[in-house]
Amino acid sequence: MSSISISDAVRYIGCDDHEIDLFESQYRVPHGVSYNSYLIVDEKTAVMDTVDARATQEWFANLERELENTSRRQPDYLVVSHLEPDHAANIQRVCEKYPQIKLVGSAKTFAMLPQFFTMDFSERKIEVKEGDTLCLGSHTLHFYMAPMVHWPEVMITYESAEKILFSADGFGKFGTLDTREDWDCEARRYYMNIVGKYGAPVQALLKKAATLDIQTICPLHGPVLKENLAHYMEKYEIWSSYRPENEGVTIAYASIHGNTALAARELAALLEKKGQKVSVFDLARDDMAEAVEDAFRYDRLVLAAATYDGGLFPCMEDFLYHLKLKNYQKRTVGILENGSWAPLAGKLMREYVESFKDCVLTEPVVTIRSVLNAASREQMEQLARVLTK
Repeated sequence: MSSISISDAVRYIGCDDHEIDLFESQYRVPHGVSYNSYLIVDEKTAVMDTVDARATQEWFANLERELENTSRRQPDYLVVSHLEPDHAANIQRVCEKYPQIKLVGSAKTFAMLPQFFTMDFSERKIEVKEGDTLCLGSHTLHFYMAPMVHWPEVMITYESAEKILFSADGFGKFGTLDTREDWDCEARRYYMNIVGKYGAPVQALLKKAATLDIQTICPLHGPVLKENLAHYMEKYEIWSSYRPENEGVTIAYASIHGNTALAARELAALLEKKGQKVSVFDLARDDMAEAVEDAFRYDRLVLAAATYDGGLFPCMEDFLYHLKLKNYQKRTVGILENGSWAPLAGKLMREYVESFKDCVLTEPVVTIRSVLNAASREQMEQLARVLTK
């Protein structure tokens, strides 16, 4: 169990997963991930979410230890913020172990529960709606609906005595709790790839949060946040409004034999000489989630790809699919294409960019015939000048 202190009444009972390689079977997590769960101890006790099935045994041990430390036999409530299996896998098990426990959740939560479990929860459910409260004694839980952040049943919980926001997947981060690393980087990669499509719902949730006096944020992944909360709120405001976070150019390239890669790196050097911050990704080898993260982080993007079988080299198609899926917008985009006999990559990348909201496509499109020559280098110089205006 990760050693983490929240308060005398609010106990951390979550688990670190150091063995997982891919979160949601697609995002690399070299430093693992945490499944956060909390126990509020008062006249009544409330468990705030369960954990992934990978951590079942450890989580029950954590829960039982904290109950014993407070001379409690069983929890009174299980608050279900989010039904995704990495947080809700143990709902049926905890109900079987503690027959008197009541489930607290939104209407959509109870509508979706039978899709995951065989137990009949009808005699246990406490259905709450926007603004409802649940008194535990000196602690009171206030419930706010957060649909599509990032599932339709999500709700957040505000505990008013200690001013704690239980934020579900909001303000989450990749990495275990014993990982020492900058919050912004892995929280950004987490947000853009997990929640990024749902900017408008996150904006709505931030407006609700702004009405609350929040002193601690307890997310379902990543560290408990107690200091400099304005920083985290500001990041979520920027990310959810799709505004660039920093000035800079992301160059994402898809190269078959290395010639497009050489051109991409030469363009990067040109831009760096002009004082630009440049982030370069080999889409065939680098982490796709990091490439998506930086495409959103910076205000300019260059797509560089070879034509392949009359289409796009597949890793570029995959990258553009991810950007479209995550609602990419409000950026300036340049294009570099390569083709030995019939360059089509530029046309196909343009079609993607034109489908993005509020994206400006720069000219010229750089066209390379197999390898860079004087003419294509001049085009690249022009593109670099346009991107640095």
